[in-house]
Amino acid sequence: MTDDADLQRAVANEFSALADLLDGISEAEWDTPSLCEGWRIREVVAHLTMAARYSGDEFMARLRECDFDFTRLSNEIAGRDAVLATTELVANVRSDVMRHWTPPGGGYHGALNHVVIHGLDATVPLGVPRRVPEETIRVVLNDLTAGGGHSNFGIDIEGRALRATDLDWSYGSGAELRGAGEDLALMICGRRLPAGRVEGDPL
Repeated sequence: MTDDADLQRAVANEFSALADLLDGISEAEWDTPSLCEGWRIREVVAHLTMAARYSGDEFMARLRECDFDFTRLSNEIAGRDAVLATTELVANVRSDVMRHWTPPGGGYHGALNHVVIHGLDATVPLGVPRRVPEETIRVVLNDLTAGGGHSNFGIDIEGRALRATDLDWSYGSGAELRGAGEDLALMICGRRLPAGRVEGDPL
């Protein structure tokens, strides 16, 4: 999976799969704490789908109001839009806008990382079985371990070995951390996982 057409299809498939899953959870489950500290599943989905509700100009105007502090803006929008009806949030996940959206400077690689990681942020705490396709999670893992991207999450993986137990993927050498590809991706992004999902020295 190397060209934009393949990556865009993967992005669209991930949004569709997540929407199908969210369609099947109860209203109470939307209030489940996610893997993003301080956010319930509602806030994660509201954050994930900002582009479905705000045009580029609207987003930039709000960013200026937040003194170009993206974290502050994300928290404000997630908190405000989490009160939307869950049917509207699922419709946002299904929207054609999200299927073709790319983050500034991130391209479809950035979009794929965005939907995969935040999708897992929402689904892992629910205990819902969901498997990201092997080719997709491989792209995400390669992106997260390339070029120091992991440092964006305050995680240092240098001098460490990461080994996926459900696909042929590994990184680095040193003290080994083993787990499913999805769980390794979440660890690289600084998420705290339920006990027993990975083996070896934590990052």
